[in-house]
Amino acid sequence: MQHNLSPEQIDRIIEMAWEDRTPFEAIEFQFGLMEKEVIELMRTEMKASSFQMWRKRMKGRKTKHGSIRSNSVDRFKCTRQRTISLNKISKRK
Repeated sequence: MQHNLSPEQIDRIIEMAWEDRTPFEAIEFQFGLMEKEVIELMRTEMKASSFQMWRKRMKGRKTKHGSIRSNSVDRFKCTRQRTISLNKISKRK
């Protein structure tokens, strides 16, 4: 994986990957990482036990995969979530 990501971007990707409502498509939209690349990033950046816990939690979760997500959900984040300083979407008008 040859992405030039800052430590802040890596932290945000990990945070988004752990969030239940944030689909992998949102990470791809913001950072250009496909689901497979997010998994590899998580594998390299986390302890093995934490990675295994995350994989078990995410596997098949409907909210993490746009293709099996309900069509009624048309946003990446909760409407009550505060804007995040490094979040590209929150800066768009």
